[in-house]
Amino acid sequence: MSQEKPDACSQTQSQPQTQSQSGSSSSSAPGSASQSSSGSGTVSSVDTIPVRDLGSIPEEHEPQPWGLLLPMQRGFRAHNCVEDDAWFGRHTKCNYSFDVPILRNSSRFAAYSNKHFRIFREKNIVYVFDNSNNGTFVDGKMIGKGKMLPLANNAVLSLAEERHKVFVFIDLMVDEQSNLPKELSEKYMITKKIGVGVCGEVKLAFERATCKKVALKTINKKDFPASVGTATRSAEREIQILQKIDHPCLIKTKDFFQTDDSYYIVLELMEGGELYDRVKSKQQIKEPIAKLYFYQMLKAVEYLHNNGIIHRDLKPENVLLSSHDDVCIIKITDFNQSKILEESALMRTLCGTPTYLAPEVFTDAVTVGYSRAVDAWSLGVVLFVCLAGYPPFYPNARIGLSVSDQITQGIYTFIPSKWDGISDDAKDVVKKLLRVDPNARLTIEEALQHPWLMDEAMKETAEGIMYPKDPGDADATADPGDADATADPGDADATADPGDADATADPGDADATADPGDADATADPGDADATADPGDATVASIGKRSRDDKEEQQPTKR
Repeated sequence: MSQEKPDACSQTQSQPQTQSQSGSSSSSAPGSASQSSSGSGTVSSVDTIPVRDLGSIPEEHEPQPWGLLLPMQRGFRAHNCVEDDAWFGRHTKCNYSFDVPILRNSSRFAAYSNKHFRIFREKNIVYVFDNSNNGTFVDGKMIGKGKMLPLANNAVLSLAEERHKVFVFIDLMVDEQSNLPKELSEKYMITKKIGVGVCGEVKLAFERATCKKVALKTINKKDFPASVGTATRSAEREIQILQKIDHPCLIKTKDFFQTDDSYYIVLELMEGGELYDRVKSKQQIKEPIAKLYFYQMLKAVEYLHNNGIIHRDLKPENVLLSSHDDVCIIKITDFNQSKILEESALMRTLCGTPTYLAPEVFTDAVTVGYSRAVDAWSLGVVLFVCLAGYPPFYPNARIGLSVSDQITQGIYTFIPSKWDGISDDAKDVVKKLLRVDPNARLTIEEALQHPWLMDEAMKETAEGIMYPKDPGDADATADPGDADATADPGDADATADPGDADATADPGDADATADPGDADATADPGDADATADPGDATVASIGKRSRDDKEEQQPTKR
């Protein structure tokens, strides 16, 4: 018989104490009767009292946890909430001490207080009490020193700063796993929702055996429109494709489950969030970094095309990053719109996000169909957005054309203030990918051979993060959810907690299965922002763009 793997997400920092059984002070065994006879030869009455069978004494069961803290940062461990009151902090006398080597060596360690926060339970209501100088946050809200807040199921605890998310709290008294397939709930602990997409929601989950973070995508079979034909065709297509692909720049499927009502797809979790959000936060991606990302996108789409797959919905929301560092691996996701090519090699389904759709999708989808050139166009739009911080096609009253008309006529503008510092080679790639005629448009293979991408230093960096050279590493393509996949980003600006004496060094802790995770580890591959109009002015303010109208060159047809 095979032994069951231990549940790493249920292991606490300290091992439960064993109870010693106190024996009788008498030298005689408890189950033996000492038969002393009286002078008459009869058995004494004291010896006739029956001794209770030990087997009938009720066993004392270990206390069962009422809550669970799951780690979102490297170095932290899962913690079972068994006691009704527990302290967390740097001090070694805390119920959960942060004073372990991996955390002690982190630049964030000084920002934690000796007694940072306390979790306690009163009348079955769970609270968190903030005792820190630098702050404890619940779902982004600072508690305030000396104050407390209720701790709800799936709440996220951040320490020292809001973006440094450390724990997810699971209330084990709330049963949210029972409606899931047994095989799924036995293997994964499902927690908070981290995104919503067209086909369903995405939740953060933890693999029970390792405590590694993953993303669980749930697709309701009944939510598909009748126009799809068969209610589950789109989901089945996604699952088929996800199970087939194997490329470092394409999201991997780890597991799959289904019921009569739903599909459950377990995906690797990307810690850096969406490219869409990266562009929003930076306004423009620096050209060398945009080139690094774009090269990886091209390699991923080249792989898809070589395997007869057209993505059809390429956009910044569907490009995920492995970390918040500029130099990182990117992965393309969301294949529910994809289509495995049939003999005709043509697709007649109008789908995708309008801002990123190719002209032929609007003009030829009903009569002729369209092919893999649509992905080349979409990548051209993505590159434009990365370099300039605004989309080439967006509602613009001055032009007086709808977005679809701008696309079909190839009308867009390079705003000088946004493009002056960008190389001519980069602009040339954009222009040749945004050609209205699909036959004149650069193919993916041609784009890879463009002078702008013949950058050996960039390619060496890309190949290095896509294919790590260590042959002994079983996880060569580094799962961002693995504990050792990414180093704790740390924070040099973390404020030391004043007045805290150095905590006594902890001899160490063998449980190092905690997942790394970044401040925004829960950024969902299917974040709610993914459904936002990619042409929204939030990428680069339309108001700002209107003020720059005087800088615009006359729009031209491509």
